[in-house]
Formats: sequence, C-alpha cells, structure tokens
Amino acid sequence: MKKIGNDENVVVIVGSGAGGGTTAYELTKAGIPCVLLEAGPHLTGADYVNDEWEAFNQMAWLDGRSTSGTWRVSKDFPNLPAWIVKAVGGTTTHWAGATPRFLDYELKIQSTYGTMEGASLLDWPITLEELEPYYELAEKAMGSTHRHGRPPLPANNNYTVLANGAEKVGYKLYATGPYATNAEPYDGRPGSIQDGFNFQGDKNGSKWSTLVREIPRAIDSGLCELRPDSQAVQITHDASGRADAVIYVDSDGNLHRQAACAVCVAGNSIESARLLLLSKSSMFPQGLANSSGEVGRNYCRHLTGSVYARFDKPVHMYRGETMAGLIADEVAHNPSRGFSGGYYMETLALGPSFLASFVEPGAWGAEFTEIMDSYANTAGMWIVGEDMPQSSNRITLSETDRDQWDLPVAHVHYDDHPNDIAMRDYAYEQAQNLYSAVGAIGSHRTPPYPSTHNLGTLRMSKRSQDGVLDKWGCAHDVPNLFVSDGSAFTTSGAANPTLTIVTLAIRQAEYVAAKLKKGEL
Repeated sequence: MKKIGNDENVVVIVGSGAGGGTTAYELTKAGIPCVLLEAGPHLTGADYVNDEWEAFNQMAWLDGRSTSGTWRVSKDFPNLPAWIVKAVGGTTTHWAGATPRFLDYELKIQSTYGTMEGASLLDWPITLEELEPYYELAEKAMGSTHRHGRPPLPANNNYTVLANGAEKVGYKLYATGPYATNAEPYDGRPGSIQDGFNFQGDKNGSKWSTLVREIPRAIDSGLCELRPDSQAVQITHDASGRADAVIYVDSDGNLHRQAACAVCVAGNSIESARLLLLSKSSMFPQGLANSSGEVGRNYCRHLTGSVYARFDKPVHMYRGETMAGLIADEVAHNPSRGFSGGYYMETLALGPSFLASFVEPGAWGAEFTEIMDSYANTAGMWIVGEDMPQSSNRITLSETDRDQWDLPVAHVHYDDHPNDIAMRDYAYEQAQNLYSAVGAIGSHRTPPYPSTHNLGTLRMSKRSQDGVLDKWGCAHDVPNLFVSDGSAFTTSGAANPTLTIVTLAIRQAEYVAAKLKKGEL
C-alpha cells in the first residue's frame, strides 16, 4: 500500500463506509490521490464470527453517547441510539443489503406535502432525473438483484409467508429484492450460501461492501492509503476559510495532522455532525460550516418497527438471508391513510439472542416466554418508512459525557413526529392483518431498534440558510469541504439509504475530480 506523507495535499476522506469507501475508489479511478481515515480496525472475512453477540461486540460502534427525547430508544438503549460499525467498510459490513431507489415525490416533500406543523420540510436541490444515471452505476457496482438482468435470490420460508400474506390482502408489489447479495458469482464475489449469518459480517463475501470491493481496488491503484484505527477529531482551515488538514488520533492516543486539498466527511450522520461541531474556530464559532446553525439538525432515523407472528407450523425464518424480500405497495404517498409519505415492509429474521433482546426490551413473563418458545414457528418483518425532519431532532456535543480521548461525545435528541406515530400505528395494523390472512395464531408489535439508518444532520439545500451543503454535497461555507454520507440527505424518504449514499458518492467524486483537475478546488 502506497504511503502518503502527512504534508502531501491530498483528498482526505473521513470514514470508510458506503460513502467514504466509494468516494476513495471513484477518486482513485480518476487519478486523484487520497488518504482514507477509519476510526476502527481493519477486520476481514477471516476475522468475522458467526455469532450474533460476539459479532456485535467485535464490530459495533460502542463509544459512549447520550440521548434524550420521547423516542423509546432513549429509554431502552440510552447509550446505543445507533447501531453502526466501527471498522473498515463501516456499516456496509453490517447491513441487510436492501437497495431500493428513492421515488420522485420523496425528493420534493415540501412541494408534495405542503406545510406540516413541527416539521422542517424541504425539497432536495437535485431531482430523480439527475440521480438516475448514477443510480444505474451504483446498482451495477453493488450487484443489485432484480436490476440490469441480475438474478434474484431464492425465496426462503420467511419470504414465502410474507408473499402469501401479501397476495391474500391484495398487495401487488412484492419480490425477493432488490438486494446487493449475489445469487450467483458476480464481480469477483461468490454467490450466497444462504447461511443466515451475512448481516453482521459476511464471511462468504457474497454481499457487497466497500470492504470487499471499493477499498481494495482503491488501494491497488497505488493512489490511496488506508489508515485504520484513526479517529478524526478536528478539521482545520486556513485564513481564507478553506479546509487545509484533518487532525486525527491513533489507537495509542497520538495526534497526527494530514494536509488536505479537500476533505470528504463520511463518518455517519452522528459522527459527521459531531466532527464539524468539534472543529469550531474563531471564524466558525458554532462549528465548521455552521453559519446557518443547521449543523446537527434535522436528524432522521426512519420510521421503524417490527412485527413477529407465530404459526402452528415451523417457519425457520433464520434460514437463508436475514432480509429476504419486501413489499412496496405502501411506499406511495396516500394521505387518505392518515399520514404523509410511505413505508416498506421487509422480511427480517433475528437470531434467538437478538430477538430476546429487542422484541420487547425489558419484558419478562408469560407473553415474552410465549414469543421465545415459538421461535421456530415465527415469521418476522421490519417496517421502514419516511420520518419527518424536525429542526429540534439534532446532534449536539454532550455537556457532561466525554470519550476515551476526553472529547465531548455526541448527544442525540429525537422526538417522534405525530406523522411518524400515525404511520407506525397504521403499518403495525397492516402487518398484523397480513400475517392473520395466512393463519397466524398470534403476533407482537416490536418497538424500534437502535437505528442503522442515520440520516440528515448536514442536509443539502438550495439556499444556504436552510442547510449545510449544496447539491454536490459541498459545504455552503467551505468550498473544499464535502460530505459523502447519509447526513447529506435533505429528507429521509422510505428507501433503505445505502444505494442512495453510494449513488451520491459516485456523483460527488466525479464532480470533485473534475474540479481538482481544473484547479478549481
């Protein structure tokens, strides 16, 4: 791997997940040198373990955080509001692989929904038409099934139950994907072996991640240096307000400075916002790129919940892929249901230990015992939909809690919007009706888990006063500071976000490379 000097002016990328890993690869393809900083270790398939809790402790971001708000997560998991990865490849090494696109209306919810009390609605500064060619590039890179002639994954029993229920209640848009998990060998990755353990670390390597695709190719170009165990703590700037370096701390607590001609932040919505807030200066007293006061605001985590249904015969939902199919009928905007926006219904199989922990946190007794005793006969789905952006839902720096480097941890505040509650209640009922239609003898509504879909906090906006970034993900205030992860999302939409993060990263890298080559950055 090429060594890059700390005094070399290169593109510094913070975070190696969907956005950061993709940005590194796309820039090196264009001949642009970069340093890729990752806070966690460099784990590979050989390091992964097929055990839920051991894998969780091996990969998850377990650094302290604090929480507040009315969301139930703040009570059940106050130190774990988000379930993300601290390792090379980021949360692409811990995801189910779903790759739906945004719908057209989801990019312009202010125009579609009008005003909504308590919500900070805003149209994206880009259109679906602008994104479509990059969606195609992302789908081909990731190997999305059901797209571009790619074969689907085989249906497992959990999906069969879902599909039979969908047919019974009249749904039309259900399928075993799209997913970025290979049904057959593709792009150097093998086909899935359907072992039920590809959610947290995929030893087989059939599921797309930047760990297995983008990062090795970026390194092989000779233009990218990966630096694991490197926690970014500050972005500095010169007298003109241009970003000029990233300060990071290694695993031994030593500080380093890497000079930068441009900086791309891709540390997940919580940590990316935290990094900009930590980077305040006399020129940016509220935090870097925060003249609008919008850094950290409009945190979205998707409207989520799960339903697990019991049957009188075995389902064995854990066999095959963790997520094996979805229903898209409810994604369309239909305010007659009592709420704006829409949601997906996606199969989700949790192992026994995870189900025991998350099905009803803190519960015990007969009902809980009945759920666990029926594990083999259980089918499950996850509800994932658009949550409304709210300015008050935000990431700030904790006033009391500090991390291992004595820096303030992220404080995560989130309140459910009334629209979110109405959507969740409706979705719960529809899910239970679906399972009842195919003979469920009981079902349970599971509250939201710690979020893997962290969005907003540094949103794109047409006007600088409404957000942090322009339509290229470049900070309104800092001409060579870019954000390459889900924190750039203007609104959440209903779709699982990874495909769109990769899409935006490909588009942004093309723009950054062109600007650098013209000497305009």
